Amino acid sequence: MKNEYKKRIERVVEYIEDNLRERISLADVAKVSHFSVYHFHRIFTGIKGETVNNYIARRRLEKAVNMLIFKSEISITQIALDSGFSSSANFAKAVKQHFGYTPSEIRNPEKIKDSKIGKLFSKYGKAFEPSDLYPTRVKDDVINKQSVEDIKMKVEIRELDAMSLCTLASENGYQMESIYDTWDKLISWGRNAGIKEDAQQKFALAYDNPTVTPIEKCRYTASIVVDNDITINEPFKRNEIPSGKYAVVSFKGQPEETLDTQLSLYSEWLPESGFEPDNFPMMEKYLNDARIDGHLEMEIYVKLKDL
Repeated sequence: MKNEYKKRIERVVEYIEDNLRERISLADVAKVSHFSVYHFHRIFTGIKGETVNNYIARRRLEKAVNMLIFKSEISITQIALDSGFSSSANFAKAVKQHFGYTPSEIRNPEKIKDSKIGKLFSKYGKAFEPSDLYPTRVKDDVINKQSVEDIKMKVEIRELDAMSLCTLASENGYQMESIYDTWDKLISWGRNAGIKEDAQQKFALAYDNPTVTPIEKCRYTASIVVDNDITINEPFKRNEIPSGKYAVVSFKGQPEETLDTQLSLYSEWLPESGFEPDNFPMMEKYLNDARIDGHLEMEIYVKLKDL
């Protein structure tokens, strides 16, 4: 029964994500869940840990801030409209209330004089610093002291065939304990399905930017490649890596150091590449077990489409 409730709420989340640019009616959202409108809001809050209104507002703002950073050629007004806000003034007010900074300050953090705290901290305990969104501003933290040019040189473009996946979502986002627990369950499922652990191809689908989204709210799905005809039952789900062109960059280091490489891929390599990200989450393909080796080896994948 619990899994059925979670499945219905995940349908609601997918609906919201697909319609963030539109005016979202709470009655329509409740209808998607197939729960009574009188009880839907309590069920959503119980499962997701925040109200429907808060979820929609947070996701719109997170999407908008990522656009401010990675789509510098688009005006703040256009980003406001594309994010479901009626005007740039309403957008600026909402951004400042949530993050503590205006859209202009987020785009130009070197002009910020005083540290500020927005609702993001009071609601989720997350301190937001615009400079964290720009990897080249923190030279001492670049992976293995590599320059941006080094990172650019490591990016290769690969054509992938479609691959079927068995997936399991992390209950608490990017929190390491939750991630490891999720992988332990999925790896065990794979062994029981006849896929030896050393033969399992392990991909994580990472949907959110942890510099913007609270860690426990970031959506993370562990996945292993499976045959198309394999049986998959709840709580595991079937998904697919779509065929297409992917930017791939290799990483070796500590798990907490991956963010700079990921941000550099988006903010430094992509704008010069002639491509833009396609509508598929960033993937991490794990090549070792960090708990055993003391470091992480992986490949970071971003699906591409032509500009």
